[in-house]
Amino acid sequence: MNAKTRLDAQTSGQFEATPGQIAQRLAAGFAETAAERDIRGGTPKAERDALRQSGLLSLIIPAEYGGLGADWSTTLDIVRQFAVVDSSIAHVFGFQHLMLATVRLFSRPEQWQPWFELTARNQWFWGNALNPLDTRTVSRSFAGWREFSGRKSFCSGALDSQMLIASALDGEGGKLLIAAIPTARSGISLAHDWDNMGQRQTDSGSATFERVRVEESELLLDPGPLSTPFACLRPLIAQLIFTHVFLGIAEGAFEEARQYTLKEARPWFRSSAATVAEDPYVLAHYGEFWVGLESTRLLVRRAAQLLDEAWTKGAALDAEERGRLAVAIATAKVAATRNGLDICNRLFEVTGARSTHAALRIDRYWRNLRTQTLHDPVDYKVRELGDWALNQQLPQPTFYS
Repeated sequence: MNAKTRLDAQTSGQFEATPGQIAQRLAAGFAETAAERDIRGGTPKAERDALRQSGLLSLIIPAEYGGLGADWSTTLDIVRQFAVVDSSIAHVFGFQHLMLATVRLFSRPEQWQPWFELTARNQWFWGNALNPLDTRTVSRSFAGWREFSGRKSFCSGALDSQMLIASALDGEGGKLLIAAIPTARSGISLAHDWDNMGQRQTDSGSATFERVRVEESELLLDPGPLSTPFACLRPLIAQLIFTHVFLGIAEGAFEEARQYTLKEARPWFRSSAATVAEDPYVLAHYGEFWVGLESTRLLVRRAAQLLDEAWTKGAALDAEERGRLAVAIATAKVAATRNGLDICNRLFEVTGARSTHAALRIDRYWRNLRTQTLHDPVDYKVRELGDWALNQQLPQPTFYS
């Protein structure tokens, strides 16, 4: 049975199942090939197609537009559930919903509503070519349309997508312009050049735009990026997606280490314990791992609940409410980063030398987490939290806070 057939079987009966049950079946299929695909890299085509067939690509889309109508807590929990077994899949799945949130927050109803309906009907994948720090793509204005030309890096999920969120700098005024455009549009080239040590199947390579036509109706101008407290939820959703991925990786690392410790590890010859499960040093490590995971889970759950409340308020959300949500999410992200890296690094102390065998790929948890946590420096999150804790200054909205 090939990967696609196996994943199709995992999702049979999906219309009678809850989103969480569908995700559980998918995750079981992803887990079977995660280590092998980590070696291979590239596009996880069978797994992406399984997500399409599952209906979960429209998870956050309201039911009136054909989606499943889930809240952010449910959607992010599924991101975390996927990250436990395969953080690359979790990344592109999370970005699917970040891109949908982008069009919802930055554009007019007559724009985002049809995009939502078409996404739900056709199970479109949305890819990312926004990256506001990469300013190499420039836009020129023509009568009734614009042209994008240049390159973008870190274009997660762009390969094998149907729609892209892309950005360019206005060649005249330097303003950041964001558009939703079909991936197959003439002039767009996506490179297979993502070959990093971790997150190896996120397709986060580069995109080239060669005189790409962008219609005025495809530009996200009203209310536009970071224009209102509600529109400023976009970077917070991105940060909380990353946080759920970090937590899921740490949970996956913990569980893999636990199984290996119980089934394969041996007590050190100086230990007085009959089994490794009774060794006091091993128990101490697991106790510390548990405290880190439990504290992170509580912070992450609270942040997701606050996001749901803010999302429900819509245009009525004010700047202070948005700022307090930013504090909650930054707090959760710092905890997920530090506790996750600690677990992924120290797990070898409870599994032993044999667990470093290359075929096991247990190091992928650290590689994935280390790669993704460098997206934006956690030091700056701590600085923002320090400014809040000492001076009661809420974080200022940017594309990273």
